[in-house]
Amino acid sequence: MGGVVRGDSLVPLSDIPQPIYKASVNWIKQHPFGDLSHFVSWAIEHIIREQHTCGVAPFVALAMVLRTKPNVLTTLLPMLRERIMFQGQDKLPVTVWLMAQASEGDLSVGLYSWAHNLLPLVGNNKCYSLQSVDLILQLVEKILSNPESRTILVNGAVRDGIQLIPPTSFEILVRFTFPASSARVKTTERFEAIYPLLKEVALAPGSREIFGFSLKLAGEGNPVLAKEATEIAIGSLTANADCFKQWDILYKENLEASVVLLKKLVDEWKDHSLKLISTPSDTLTLNRAMNSFRLKNKKAITKREALCSIYKEADKSCKVILGRLSSGSGYLKGITAVTTAGAVVVGAVAGAVATVVIGGATGMEYFQ
Repeated sequence: MGGVVRGDSLVPLSDIPQPIYKASVNWIKQHPFGDLSHFVSWAIEHIIREQHTCGVAPFVALAMVLRTKPNVLTTLLPMLRERIMFQGQDKLPVTVWLMAQASEGDLSVGLYSWAHNLLPLVGNNKCYSLQSVDLILQLVEKILSNPESRTILVNGAVRDGIQLIPPTSFEILVRFTFPASSARVKTTERFEAIYPLLKEVALAPGSREIFGFSLKLAGEGNPVLAKEATEIAIGSLTANADCFKQWDILYKENLEASVVLLKKLVDEWKDHSLKLISTPSDTLTLNRAMNSFRLKNKKAITKREALCSIYKEADKSCKVILGRLSSGSGYLKGITAVTTAGAVVVGAVAGAVATVVIGGATGMEYFQ
């Protein structure tokens, strides 16, 4: 059954007589959600204010509520993030313990809480000690150690329209998992161990924002980070064709990273093409992006801009991709032809594009 923490002592919930525990849990299940939220908020404040003299009762009651109704904690996460009384390393053990209790009832709530409230603290590592980072990592390691964690977390990667791991937190995770060789620290291996599953959860919904930061990371000059960031960018493109529209916006300011990404798409075309052009709409989006890139390349090359040689390199890959699209099935050829013309005379062929598309589309104690 586990237990709750009061100071340095462990109070096992198993010490509570089963009839009393079951009756309490049944009462919690039937009680209004709002009342439970108010109680949890009050109990957390009481524990924080009186943490050196606080009795066992608030911990026991909180543990039972959070394990029975884990969602109560998610409604209070903004409060825990924003109110000054909950900030600081001395409050962290209580915060981690709260999330550990909720994760006993719902792994998704535990990871959601960790990614939204705790991982950003690691990103601000100047303010938190190694001991604090260790405690934060212990929580997610405990969550991921559950045999059912992958099934539950990947299938529930979006909760009430919000990602379990938001893009801003995922960027922090990527940076800490793939530092420069000279910047590796003791915790790097722990981040490497948890990264594969957390990456799968973060990428499951597909996100233009994730594509945006991955393109930026790919051009930062850290080869280890750049390799992983490029993989993430390709994963985002294959999961969500709208990322090509985002890429078009970011292309010039991330030119060198774009060249690497384009070349990787060319080199690994057989691995990714079926996902990239799975529908006529996706193919049209890809064609538009490549032709838009070519227009940008041509303009820069004509003006002999400083990065002219890089634009030429990018243009080679764009031509290869367009060539492979045009040599595909009938509707691919039609779309390629129309979008190529459209890049030159957009207004004149707008109706033709629509016609082609329509035709083609027919501390471990804290976790006890």
